[in-house]
Amino acid sequence: MSAMDMPAEGGSQRQSAHAARAAVRPAVPLISWLTLALMTTASVASLRAAPTMAVYGLACIFLYLVPAVVFLLPTALVSAELASGWSGGVYRWVSEGLSKPLGFLAVWCQFAMTIFYYPSLLAFVASTIAYVIDPSLASSGLYTAIVIMVLYWTGVWVSSRGTKALAGLSSWGLIIGTLVPGTLLVVLGMVFLGQGNASAAPMTASHLLPQWAGLASLVLIVNNFLSYSGMEMNAVHVNLLRNPAKDYPKSMFLAMGLVLLIFILPALAISWVVPADQTSLTAGVMQAFDAFFSHFHIGWMTPIAAVMLVSAALGGMLTWLAGPSKGLLQISRAEGYLPPFLQQLNKHGVQQNILVTQGVVTTVIALGYAFIPNVSSVYWIFSTITTQVYLIVYLLMFVAAMRLRKLRPDHPRGYRAPLLPVLCSVGLLASLAALAIGFVPPSQFGGGSIWSYIAIVGGGLVTLGLLIPFAFLKFRKPGWRTAAADAAETEDGA
Repeated sequence: MSAMDMPAEGGSQRQSAHAARAAVRPAVPLISWLTLALMTTASVASLRAAPTMAVYGLACIFLYLVPAVVFLLPTALVSAELASGWSGGVYRWVSEGLSKPLGFLAVWCQFAMTIFYYPSLLAFVASTIAYVIDPSLASSGLYTAIVIMVLYWTGVWVSSRGTKALAGLSSWGLIIGTLVPGTLLVVLGMVFLGQGNASAAPMTASHLLPQWAGLASLVLIVNNFLSYSGMEMNAVHVNLLRNPAKDYPKSMFLAMGLVLLIFILPALAISWVVPADQTSLTAGVMQAFDAFFSHFHIGWMTPIAAVMLVSAALGGMLTWLAGPSKGLLQISRAEGYLPPFLQQLNKHGVQQNILVTQGVVTTVIALGYAFIPNVSSVYWIFSTITTQVYLIVYLLMFVAAMRLRKLRPDHPRGYRAPLLPVLCSVGLLASLAALAIGFVPPSQFGGGSIWSYIAIVGGGLVTLGLLIPFAFLKFRKPGWRTAAADAAETEDGA
């Protein structure tokens, strides 16, 4: 045993624990728990979901708090333990805890959810732009479909050129497109109420809980699970904290508080000025801005607010466009999960074939806006399918975490989540409940066919989340493993 392996004279268990953490910590600069909290807030918080909850008025507080406690917190703490012990993200966690095929399913679902995510995100952009051009366009399915296709393919072209500047767009997007307009919306709303104007939604204690009108009255809570998704991505930074065991929980509790404020306050502001039965799920934010600006006689600010919201959404799209597909590509090149055509890179080293194939599917999905009259209904259906597919990732993650704690309890971890079996059980049950509730049409769409809704959502989930990855696993060939991946694997093992 070398001198470095020997504990210093008078050393304590605390020093030994610190040494164990250092052994799994990469040699990079540390970050503060406050920095991690802000990073997490930037990656999770958004104004896009505010109209969805604004229809519930004061009850949106309850509908945001419940998934925060039963889903956001378990996800953050469990993923922190996994990230501090196994690098490589959700594929590595599920592969180690369950199996490589299930690891592929997890990373596939992370990628596949974006297929429905981008149409819903760009539908929000289309509705926002409409308020600058002609507000009546916000309810036009054909206009929405055209904007989705033009913006997505423009994003593919930009991303395929490997633009380095895209990396900073997410942080600017938080400030320009979320914090500034979100704060402005809330301030205008408070001044509006302070002037004695009546709120469009009741603001009394009796309205803190949503009225029970059957299971459909609570369905909108499912969309909040997707609003909170992404916490596991920031867990990879847990080993960069000075004291992970103490700093990470502080970071996550602060981030959760900030995220809740960003989600709840703008939703309330919208409910103060836009009646629930008139709220558009895609254009609700601009409806509120338009109403407030008209009331205060500053209508010239409507285009400015729209530009801020659009810049944030487009920045987020470009930042995320190549991310999930790049992760899928790397795993597939190493294990041969995707055919060679989808593994090819362009001259800029970007997985252009995956992006183009995804774009073809996105174009087909966008046409749904053109042929289904109610834009809000299409937006909700696509958001639900996105949530359903992504929930598969969390189901696998929670099960893998419990198995790894049981099968490999002595594996070095920089952070150990307290009461991990309880956290995993709560997160697992919450995810299963959200998966089931997602098949129930929300009460505001009661006019349509229930079975058609179930068929569309179920078909999207089964096809995208199960059948396609199963087909890749079933028909993959040894030749799908690329030579470059084999060479990299050899170097890593040397």
